Amino acid sequence: MSFADLGISQPVVGALAQRDITQPFPVQQMVIRDALEGHDLLVQSPTGSGKTLAFGIPLVERIEPGAGHLSALVLAPTRELASQIVDELQSVARARQLRIAAVYGGVGFGPQIAATRRADIVVATPGRLEDLIARGVVSLAEVHILVLDEADRMLDMGFKPAVSRIVAQTPVERQTLFFSATLEGATGKLAAAYTRKARRHTQAAPERAKADVKHHFVHVDSQSAKLDHLAGQLRDADGGRTLVFVRTKRGADRLVKRLRNRELEAVAMHGDKSQRQRERALARFEDGEVGVLIATDVAARGIDVADITHVINFDAPGDRDSYVHRVGRTGRAGRSGAGISFVLADQAADMRRIAHDLGLASEFDRTRGGGQARGNSRAESRGEQETPSRAPAAKRRRNRRKKSKAPA
Repeated sequence: MSFADLGISQPVVGALAQRDITQPFPVQQMVIRDALEGHDLLVQSPTGSGKTLAFGIPLVERIEPGAGHLSALVLAPTRELASQIVDELQSVARARQLRIAAVYGGVGFGPQIAATRRADIVVATPGRLEDLIARGVVSLAEVHILVLDEADRMLDMGFKPAVSRIVAQTPVERQTLFFSATLEGATGKLAAAYTRKARRHTQAAPERAKADVKHHFVHVDSQSAKLDHLAGQLRDADGGRTLVFVRTKRGADRLVKRLRNRELEAVAMHGDKSQRQRERALARFEDGEVGVLIATDVAARGIDVADITHVINFDAPGDRDSYVHRVGRTGRAGRSGAGISFVLADQAADMRRIAHDLGLASEFDRTRGGGQARGNSRAESRGEQETPSRAPAAKRRRNRRKKSKAPA
């Protein structure tokens, strides 16, 4: 099946062909016809499945050029995802003589205001979009297509009130395309509230991911042991790109420093970095200047970098969906990859439940039988333990006495 078979216009087909995109991905085959016909859609599809073009192609096909107002809105949870959606859709929008603008925080208002006033399509994070609405820059009164991308993550990040306020400002008769990694629980309720007689499409991820990715669970007895294993893995990575997940922003920065102490270069990406710093870190990773990117779950949403060979859960994921989102960034488009998770003793039960839900219980138990990996004394002597307060009490008292004698 070709894009032309799905009813896509020749200018858009030509723009895709110039990028060597000639055959639609499964999610695009499922979604595009219904979207072109104007139906509301609920689409459950994993990251990396081609979902951006699944909603982006119908979007540009259904908008009339030269309308003189904002016709379509795409909401995304992070700056990175918003930016990447615009990059992905720019060529097909241009083929239809449409203008598309990105709206997100962390940068100045001026250029975004100018671009938004001329745009037919806006791709926005909720917070910055509300800022522009409050300034009178953006009106949603004539938006007839609304896309919510990675809606589950917007809920996780606490954007539900802002999203509801934004949706309420769009026409009731709009078309809504709702994309999410899950359509259960709170996400499913939100989907039902925002759509009317929606058609549902599901592309399952775990089976495909399991075929492309080797999953490893490394049982460790301490934070220093995790660091030892991470350093060893990075030295054995054979030049591939490695994405490392941590739980906190401070943890990301701390891990970069600890790897640097071991002569291993990495860059961190998280919400406390400026937009320029985040873009620079991602560019260095994409260009191969640095082979290791350390990120939090929130910052990593929207990262779509080809040829990530390893995903390492330095800090364990909180649930099944987080595991799928993380490890789903490797083993894409027929390539192989590896997902490696470090598991502390007090995390073992939760991680085994996640592994069991994904059909990975045998992989989890296979490594568990080998005992726990321990950190080496050399790492600990360099002060690379996670909790220095565990140092002997006598040593802490000596340190306090030394500080008290030091000159002011």
